[in-house]
Amino acid sequence: MSTTDDTRPLSTIDAGLDPLVDLLATGDVLVLTGAGVSTDSGIPDYRGPDGERRVTPMQFREFTDSSAARQRYWARAFVGWQRFSSVVPNAGHEAIARLQGAGHVGSVITQNVDGLHQRAGTRDVVELHGSLADVVCLTCRDRSSRWDLERRMRRDNPSFVAADHEIRPDGDVALNDLEVASFVVPRCLVCAQDTLKPDVVFFGESVPRARVERCFDLTDRAAALLVLGSSLKVFSGYRFVRRAAARGIPVAIVTRGPTRGDGEATLRIDAGLGETLTALGDRLGV
Repeated sequence: MSTTDDTRPLSTIDAGLDPLVDLLATGDVLVLTGAGVSTDSGIPDYRGPDGERRVTPMQFREFTDSSAARQRYWARAFVGWQRFSSVVPNAGHEAIARLQGAGHVGSVITQNVDGLHQRAGTRDVVELHGSLADVVCLTCRDRSSRWDLERRMRRDNPSFVAADHEIRPDGDVALNDLEVASFVVPRCLVCAQDTLKPDVVFFGESVPRARVERCFDLTDRAAALLVLGSSLKVFSGYRFVRRAAARGIPVAIVTRGPTRGDGEATLRIDAGLGETLTALGDRLGV
């Protein structure tokens, strides 16, 4: 396994990009991205450089079993959305879009729910864990737009004010119980139940099987798999690294800190994504 040490400035380790340049030069490379791609846009990762989880996300069972949990979630999400919806793609997102446009990479599987790849111009994006821009009712399965729901929540909570808080990885913020208690929970316009949920895969929830199979098919047909900004701690993304390695498909990983897939990687670069992908694009003439 080839490894690049990020303790030196990127300009002094540019030669370490040679194997990655060669890999992408052939084209047909499948990309798998994680939260590390969006941190430069101001959306924090779930885990620190040591791989330890920094926040405790809402669990699927907790959300489905408790009206209080749903109230807490939507109050937090209502405040967080004001900032989350205003973030913009960073240099890493833009570099991926340019690499795709030049034919060096193909489809992109993202574990992120922020839609920033698409906003940067990337096409054929599989949102493995769904999108915060979509809402689904768990009772009647009606689907709606988060933007429409946002307008309804503003109407129903005209005086809801919370202190300024740091945004969290899923676009919500931490609020205290007093702040949450006054929040009016949105209800489905079709069945009137308070069981609306962002159409994202919560912790403890399974990725839809059809989506997994599509990603397996993309992996099987790829010339190589390039993992960007993911510790691969969650099996939903790691399974594609295992799939590629089992089939002899090269796996390259670029991120800071150790990953669960380091043992399967044929190329490992420990460096920041924005500067690395920008330098990679320069080397490939895009």
